[in-house]
Amino acid sequence: MAPSEATLTASGIARLANVGRAAVSNWRRRYADFPTPVGGTPTSPSFDAREVEQWLRDHGRLHQAGTEQWAWRHIESYQPAAQISDVLSIAGAHLLVRGDRTEAAGDNLPTPKQLVTRLRTLDPGLAELVGNLLPKQWTAQLTTLLHTVDQLGAEQGAETAFEYLHSQYVASAQAMSGLAGTPEAVAEVMLTLAGSGDRTFDFTSGTGSILRMAADRALRNGTATQCYAQEVNPQYALITLLRLWFVQLRAVPGAEPPVVHIGDSLLADALPDLRADVVVANFPFGIHDWGHDRLAYDPRWTYGLPPRTEPELAWVQHALAHLSPGGTAVVLMPPAAASRPAGRRVRAELIRHGALRAVIALPAGLMPPTGIGLHVWVLTQPDPHQPHAGDLLVVDAATASTGRPLAEVIGTAWSAYRSDRYAEVPGVHRAVPAIEMLDDQVDLTPQRYLPQAGELAADPAQIIARISDFDELLDHARSCLPAVREVQTAPLREAPQADVTDLIRSGSISVQRAVSRSRSTSAASVVVLTAADILSGGPATGSATRADDDEPGPRVQADDILIPVIGHKINARVATPEQVGAELGPGAQLIRVDTTRFDPWFVAGVISRTDNLRVAGRASSTANGALRIDIRRLTIPVLPLHQQQAYGRAFHRLVEFRTTLDRAASTGALLAREIGDGLTAGALGLSS
Repeated sequence: MAPSEATLTASGIARLANVGRAAVSNWRRRYADFPTPVGGTPTSPSFDAREVEQWLRDHGRLHQAGTEQWAWRHIESYQPAAQISDVLSIAGAHLLVRGDRTEAAGDNLPTPKQLVTRLRTLDPGLAELVGNLLPKQWTAQLTTLLHTVDQLGAEQGAETAFEYLHSQYVASAQAMSGLAGTPEAVAEVMLTLAGSGDRTFDFTSGTGSILRMAADRALRNGTATQCYAQEVNPQYALITLLRLWFVQLRAVPGAEPPVVHIGDSLLADALPDLRADVVVANFPFGIHDWGHDRLAYDPRWTYGLPPRTEPELAWVQHALAHLSPGGTAVVLMPPAAASRPAGRRVRAELIRHGALRAVIALPAGLMPPTGIGLHVWVLTQPDPHQPHAGDLLVVDAATASTGRPLAEVIGTAWSAYRSDRYAEVPGVHRAVPAIEMLDDQVDLTPQRYLPQAGELAADPAQIIARISDFDELLDHARSCLPAVREVQTAPLREAPQADVTDLIRSGSISVQRAVSRSRSTSAASVVVLTAADILSGGPATGSATRADDDEPGPRVQADDILIPVIGHKINARVATPEQVGAELGPGAQLIRVDTTRFDPWFVAGVISRTDNLRVAGRASSTANGALRIDIRRLTIPVLPLHQQQAYGRAFHRLVEFRTTLDRAASTGALLAREIGDGLTAGALGLSS
C-alpha cells in the first residue's frame, strides 16, 4: 500500500484504539505485521494512517470514534506542531464561513480563493492572515479534513465544533510546549473580579481563552464588549481572532468587531492609545530579556522603572497604562513577585497611589504544570481628583473550603470589600490598612496578613467563646425552618397554574432587565446591582457606563423579586431595604408583581423550585454548565392572597435558613481548624 499523506504518531494510534500509549509499544514488539514507520524519529516515529487503520480493523482493535475524534485525528496527523496550528486555523476559518450546515458532508468545498473572499466580508485582516496559510488548491488530505469538519459543524454547530478542536489542541503535547493556557476556573475568577465594560483588553492573549469568556459572558448578560488583543505568536493570535469572531456572529447587529494585533506588547505596543474598561492578562513569567534597557524612559513606568529582574512589574504597569479611569485590571502573578526585594519600591508606589486594590492567593495546582499557588492582583486606575482606598483586600483562597465554586467565593469577598458591609473572615480574607504593608519589605503575600494556625490557637478563651457563638448560630438556623407536616393534599398541589407570559400581558406581572448601554467614549460610570449583590442581600456594588443620551436602567422598588440571569439554579430573592432604589445591572433581572394579587415571597419561592430550572434554564456556551434563566417560560400557582402570604412567610424563612447555614458552614470550618490547632499546640485539652 502506498503511503497516504496522513500520518499518526504513537499517541494518535493510542487515541484511535482507545488504549494507553504503552499498548501501542507492546503491539509493535509482539506483531510482525504492525505497520513500519514512514517518518518521524526513532524515538517519535510516525505511521501511515491508512495502514494503521487497516491493521487495527483486521485485529479488532479499531475504536468506533465519533466525528469529533476523526476531525482531530486528521488535524494532529500534520507535523510539526506549527503545521497543526495552521491547519486548526484553516478548519476554524472554514467553519466560520460555512456556519451550521445540515447537509455539509455532501456539499462541494469552497476553493481557497472563495474562502478568503467570504472571510473578507467579515474582516479583511482575518482574511489576509488565513490567506497566507492556504494552498492554491486543496490537497487530498485537506479535502478529507474539511469534509469531516463540515460534518462535525453540522452535528454540533460551527462554534462548538471549533471549541472542541481548540480544546484538543491546547491539551496536545505539541501545543502545550509553548502555550500557557488559562484554565476556565482561573479565567472565571479573573473576570468575576474584573467585572464588565464596553472594552476588554488582553495584551498577551495566547489563544484567547480569557477574552472569549469575557465576550460570551457579556453576550449572555444582554450586553456587548469589544475585545482587543495583542499576542506575540502569530498562530495563537489568529486562533484568538477566530474564536472571538464565532462569538461576534452571535452578537447583536452593529456590535464592534474584535481587534487582534501581532507583536510584543512591551517592545511594540500596537494599541498605545487604547484605554479599556477591563484589562485581563495571563502573561509569561520570568522573561529577563523583556526590554529593560530599551524601555528605560518609557512613559508607562508611572510607578517607577521596573528592575531588570522584575518583568512582571513591567506587565503590571503596562496594564495600568491601558486602563480607563474607573476601570479594573486583573493579572496573574507568580507568588515571588509579592515579596522580591528588587521590586519593593514599585510595589510601595502602587500601594501609595491606590492602584493596587487586592492580592488573592489561589490554591496550588490550578495551573498545570505549575504546582504552586499563583496570585491574582486586582488594580484600578487611580482618579487624581478622588481619595484612594486606604486598605487592600488580601485573600487566601486555599483556606476557603466552603464547597462553593472558587469564583463565587472570591467574588463574594471582593463585592463585600467594595461595599460598606465588609466583614473580615479570619484566616480567609481581610482588608489590610495600607500603612501596615508599607514597611521596609512591602511584602504583599496574603498569608502574611492572615491569622495562621498557631495564631488562631493562641487564645483558648476566644475559641471556647466561638464554640458558644456557633451553638447560637445553629440554634438560629434551626429556628428559621418553617413548621411543616405530612399531608395528603395541599393548596399548592391542587392549585391551577397561570403562565407568566399571560400574567405579563395582563399587566399583573412585569419582568425587567438592565438596558443596553451606549458605546460612547464619554460615558460615565454608574453603580448598579449585580448577581452577587442579589445573592448576598447587600447593596449595589457593581458598575456600568452610561452616556448622556442613555436612558437609566430599571430601579429596584420595594417588594421587587430579584433573580440572577445566569446560574446553576434559580435564586429568587425579594429586594432588601439596602437594594431598594439601586439601578439594575447586567446579569440581574427583576419581577414586579401587583401586590394586591401576589405575595412577593410566595412568587420568589415557587419560582426557585428546583424543577423550574429545566423549564426556565436555556443552554449556554459555558463549559461549567451554567444556564440562562428565562422567567417568561414558567407558570405560577394561583392561590388566594392569604394562602400565598402563609407560604410566602415559609419561603422567606427558608431563604434566611440557607443564608444562616452558609454562615454556619464557613464558621464551622474555621472553628474545626481552630480546635484542631489548639489541641495539637497544647492550648486546649479534652473535657473528661
